[in-house]
Amino acid sequence: MAEAARGGPTPPHGGIPDEILIWDILVRLPPKSLLRCRAVCRAWRTATSARDFLIANHARQPTRPLLYVCNLPHYGHYKVGGDIDIIPFDHRAAADKLQPVALLGRASEFKDLVASFDGLVVFDWWRRKSLGICNSATRQYARLMVPMDFTFLGMYRHPPTGEYRVLMYPCLAAGREAGCYVLSLGSIQPPRSIVRPGEVHKEVIFGTKSVLFRGGLHWYRVQQHEGESNMIIVFDTTAETFRQMRVPVVRGTTCDGLFEMDGMLGMSSFNDKATSIDIWVLQDYASEVWTFKCHIELPLAEIMASCGKRDDDDSWETVVVPGDGELLVLVKFPNWLVQIDMDGKLVATFNHTGVQPTQLQLKQSLVPHDFFPSLHGYVVNGWPFT
Repeated sequence: MAEAARGGPTPPHGGIPDEILIWDILVRLPPKSLLRCRAVCRAWRTATSARDFLIANHARQPTRPLLYVCNLPHYGHYKVGGDIDIIPFDHRAAADKLQPVALLGRASEFKDLVASFDGLVVFDWWRRKSLGICNSATRQYARLMVPMDFTFLGMYRHPPTGEYRVLMYPCLAAGREAGCYVLSLGSIQPPRSIVRPGEVHKEVIFGTKSVLFRGGLHWYRVQQHEGESNMIIVFDTTAETFRQMRVPVVRGTTCDGLFEMDGMLGMSSFNDKATSIDIWVLQDYASEVWTFKCHIELPLAEIMASCGKRDDDDSWETVVVPGDGELLVLVKFPNWLVQIDMDGKLVATFNHTGVQPTQLQLKQSLVPHDFFPSLHGYVVNGWPFT
């Protein structure tokens, strides 16, 4: 008994070696649980705050489709106040699959989610010259003041310098030299031109969201003029140059977007009525060889019956997006979200007003980003977080 007393209080981990506890157990916790465990003891707080641990923890987090809900209360004919729910769709959850990880109180200024990677989510606000950037795990938020004459195209991490950069294109009436520009987050320098005139045109990628794959931002480009072919535009984030890639020959359909699946670049396309989906994968990236993967028919009759919709109700929107190693089909009706599996079977329905699927994904991260404090309106746990 005396020996036990001299040994001090029982450690919180019940005698499990620290190496196993930290690197096999704590490292697998979701960010919210990891933050709570730091209150257990000083040793846990120190170990779980180290950068190498946070990077390892981020690598083990699931990658989930990103949804949002824009809640705008009505006052007469006006929409005032409200908030934005940021929701990583957890299709494997036993209960609430639409659990938000952040609430932002700027719904009246919200326009769209435009990018998400490394735990960051980038918002486009209706107010000109302003992008919002947040980390839902660390509850950091700041604004990126983009010059009024530029349009956002994408965001990436520049491997040689580690800088996070925004890719932009100047408006045609701005009087700037044509081409693309980059702006380094946290830098006081103005946007820098990186592409010569004529090398790329705004119509090539404007209006579509990019997919970051193999160190490049990828956009699907629909032909603009007769005789031109559809293609994929790739921006190399290291060399900061553009190139083009071939796409599969898909006739009578519309490409919905690009995604990463099983380490390959994938593409989804719909028929004219958006009732069926074809999935293609880039089997050989270097040789640009595409392979047809599967065909999915939406079970519209079953969907209509489950959601109480009429057979002639054609107001739906379909998004194909990977979710933690699986490919998901999400169908958006007014006030409903429907999940379909790869065999075309109805998996789940959610009666939720205003929920909107995107082609973006969220992989939460507690890794700190140095650029945050240097941006305009930087806050931690402050407004617009609610």
